[in-house]
Amino acid sequence: MSQLLSPVAFRDVTLRNRLVVSPMCQYSAVGGLANDWHFAHLARFALGGFGAVTVEATAVVPEGRITYGCLGLWDDAQVAPLARIAAFLKLQGAAAAIQIGHAGRKASTPLWWRGAFNETEAEKPQVGFEHWQPVAPSAIPHMDHPDYQTPRALTLAEVQALPARFAEAASRALRAGFDILEIHGAHGYLINQFLSPLSNQRSDAYGGSRANRMRLALEVIEATRAVWPAGKPLFMRLSVQDALPGGWTIEDTLALAAEAKPRGVDLIDCSSGGFAGAAIHPAPGYQVPLAHAVRASGMPSMAVGLITTPEQAEAILSSGSADLVALGRTALDDPNFPLHAARALGDAVDHWPRQTGFAVRLRDQALERAVRG
Repeated sequence: MSQLLSPVAFRDVTLRNRLVVSPMCQYSAVGGLANDWHFAHLARFALGGFGAVTVEATAVVPEGRITYGCLGLWDDAQVAPLARIAAFLKLQGAAAAIQIGHAGRKASTPLWWRGAFNETEAEKPQVGFEHWQPVAPSAIPHMDHPDYQTPRALTLAEVQALPARFAEAASRALRAGFDILEIHGAHGYLINQFLSPLSNQRSDAYGGSRANRMRLALEVIEATRAVWPAGKPLFMRLSVQDALPGGWTIEDTLALAAEAKPRGVDLIDCSSGGFAGAAIHPAPGYQVPLAHAVRASGMPSMAVGLITTPEQAEAILSSGSADLVALGRTALDDPNFPLHAARALGDAVDHWPRQTGFAVRLRDQALERAVRG
């Protein structure tokens, strides 16, 4: 059997294979509540045979949403719609994962698929339109662009209160039935903003030295792990490098990983960038070397970024570059990627749902008979 389609365990959770659906924002919620779109979007990946399916970046406080259309877990009312999703994912054999985070200075931006704040007055109440001033480590905007406001710098007391907000969201994720929790520390959002000297110019205990800039991330891990059961995995997504002069580096990530592992983080989901002007040039597997560097340090890793074929994904695992492979846009294009990968790699694994698998097999048999003549 290929490594890609073989089971793997993290703590007490066993994934049926090593293919994971990345969290992908849908900008389709009202008041942070999941709805039928989110259910249908995520359910198809479980039906398609993925080992784990991750719910999009879910805000721990209202002002932590990237857009007004993002999901949240700051209120008990948000648990039930997510529980419906988690239950279905697990019923179909996938591990249910969710990413929690805070957008910081990149909050309150337009819905990406709209491209601008072009909602009419009639639309605004229907879509749950909201606009607010974001907060950040320092009062530095993400970039000079109308979509990005100058944030308000968080007070020391507000920073110190943030780990508890993550823990509360984690507790709600647990009540919703999720198997895996991922802390979002990447892509120029709040935790990444604290980590990077480009966005963090604080002079208190959360700014200055690398140890100080890592303080919030480590406190969030500790607070979250304290409420997340010992048998359930805790992942963390990081931009392994800012790819900008004077920014966060691979060496910094390895230092953070060394502190995160004894605090209960089981895997680093390895991405990059998130700050304006980053020198990143996407190409097939362009972030795999980052996952390889993290894994070589002793921390399990997940590779992501323009991974498009089963053979490419298998090579990432067989070369020892990562423990898991995450797909985003490739999964959108082919929600049945794991099922097709089994055929491409010659594996006997069959995770087709019973309601549809028999029909696919009958089709294949008919095609084989036709070829034989």
